[in-house]
Formats: sequence, C-alpha cells, structure tokens
Amino acid sequence: MKLTFRWYGDSDPVSLSHIRQIPGMKGIVSAVYDVPVGEAWPLETILDLKRSINEAGLELSVIESVPVHEDIKLGLPSRDRYIANYKTTLHNLGKAGVPVVCYNFMPVFDWTRSKLDYELEDGSTALIYEEEVVERMNPLTGELSLPGWDSSYEVAELQRLFSQYESVDEEKLWDNLAYFVREIMPAAEEAGIKMAIHPDDPPWPIFGLPRIMTGRASLERMIGLYDSPANGLCLCSGSLGASADNDVPELMREFGRRGRVNFVHARNVKLTGPKSFQESAHLSSSGSIDMYEVIRAMSDFDYEGPIRSDHGRMIWGETGKPGYGLYDRALGAVYLNGLWEAVRKERLGRLRLSHS
Repeated sequence: MKLTFRWYGDSDPVSLSHIRQIPGMKGIVSAVYDVPVGEAWPLETILDLKRSINEAGLELSVIESVPVHEDIKLGLPSRDRYIANYKTTLHNLGKAGVPVVCYNFMPVFDWTRSKLDYELEDGSTALIYEEEVVERMNPLTGELSLPGWDSSYEVAELQRLFSQYESVDEEKLWDNLAYFVREIMPAAEEAGIKMAIHPDDPPWPIFGLPRIMTGRASLERMIGLYDSPANGLCLCSGSLGASADNDVPELMREFGRRGRVNFVHARNVKLTGPKSFQESAHLSSSGSIDMYEVIRAMSDFDYEGPIRSDHGRMIWGETGKPGYGLYDRALGAVYLNGLWEAVRKERLGRLRLSHS
C-alpha cells in the first residue's frame, strides 16, 4: 500500500513540509479548489498543483474530489454539458499523470455530522453524529454550518434543490448514477485513471434525500454498472463502519480480490447507537472497527494502491479544520504503516512455513 495524506492547498495550515516528515509518507491527496463545480479543470492548473507537490518531495497520488454537479445527480437535460466537462477534466488529469480520482454521488450534502468538537474521555475533540440531534435539524433555515455541508448554497438555492429532489427516489438516483458512470468510464480508461466512488457518509438517507452507496449490495450494484477496473471503489472504513450491518474487513477482502478497491480511507468510529457514532483515534481499541483486520484484508489481496488516514481528533491544542489537523492524522498514518509492516511479515512467515 502507499501512504497518502489529504492536503487542501496553499491555504491549508498543514504544510507539505509537515506532511513529508511523517514516516513512510509518499503521496498527497488534493484537488483544484478554485474552479466552479461542473466546469472543466485547466491542464495548467493541474500541473501547477502537481509541481508544487513534487517540489516538496511528494507525489500527487489521488485527486479527491472532482465534484459531480447536482444537475447530473438530478438527471436534468443540462447534465450532458457537465458530463462533457467532467470528461475533459479526466483527460487533463490523465495528461498530468494522476492515477486515481475519488468522487461521490451524495445529493446536496457531503459527509455530515451533528457536532464539530465533542470532547472525548481523553480530552481530545472529535466529530460526532447523533441521530436524535440530526432529526431535529432543518437544513433550509440558513442557521446551520457543519462540516460536509456545501456553504456555497444560499438558502433559496437549497430550497430549490430540495424541491427538485422530491421527484428523485433511490431508483431514480441509481438511474442517474448509471448514466454518469457509463458516460465517464471510457474517458477514465483512455486517461489511464482509476475512479473510486466514496460511500455515503453516513450510510443512510438524511433530511429525506436518497443515499444509495451504503453497503455490500450497493457496492456490488455499483461495480456492475460498468465492467472495468477503472470503475472502482473508495473503501472508507469510517463511512461503511458507521453501520453495524457492514463488515468492513470482509468488504475490503471481497472487493479487493476482485480488483475493485482503488483507494482506501482508514478511519475509526465508535458506534453509540443504531445511527449514531463518534469518530475516534485510529487504533482498533479506540473504536468499533478492527483496523488490524482491515489492514490484514488489504494484505490478503496484495493491495498496492493509496491509503490515507481519514479524519482525526483534534489533539494537543491544535486548531483548524475539524477532523483535518496534522497531529492525529499523522499518528494514524504511522499506526497504519506499522500494522501493514506487521501483517506483511506475518504473511511472509506463513508462506515460509508452508514451503518448509
């Protein structure tokens, strides 16, 4: 596996020089943030991003994300123009040598939480999702500002989008995803890019909006839309693991052996209810996900792709974007690297015994 780290560009308080000092760190996960959603990314802008990363001694390993315009998710006639722009972006990313692109198909909102700074027992703070709190929220009041919510939407625009989504149920959203996937995957193949769709976070509907990337059946349906290694998954342990119905190591092993795991997000969560959870340190003992088993599953199919320590607590007085501080994600990356070294040596030992 290849260790990578999320970096939000020059405005990120975490610098590339900080990231490079993390033992075992190889790659950067980033994006172009100043191009409006739906417009094509210029090649020179992508090359500028890659150049700044290379000059710091790192590689641009993953683009996360190339956002999918809402008109595509809604299946509006205008979607073809935005899909054409998406293809142009993929071709330009291919020319720049970017191997993996992560994206999601969540209507309106990306990952969503109920509280930014919940204090854990050790005094650190973390992101949490409380079902009863979210159920009382009204996203159309303009009073909410939470991570994962697209702040570019004014209240009137949100109201319009919610009205449009009234006619989009899960099956209609699947139809729109299938249309998108079958259009862009040939362009991804031509560009030499592996696409990785991110599971919905959390993996259930919110505010009456459909969510369809939630577990094994939906992951299976997704890869069946287009039969190609380019049409792959981002296996996010935290997103999928927020539901007790999902056995994350087994999902990793099953889809990895089939060559469809193109990116991994390693995040641990502690389940506190059927649809409630706290984000935790990456250690298996800190949350409900056995990270050792997740890494061992990756070793079982000789995963060679990128992985990043996803979402961290805020520790040691660090401030900044909740979930994206340097310290705990760096600790998580080193922990993942240590697990990988251990399971690889264990496997090598078993192979030697079997041949002795």
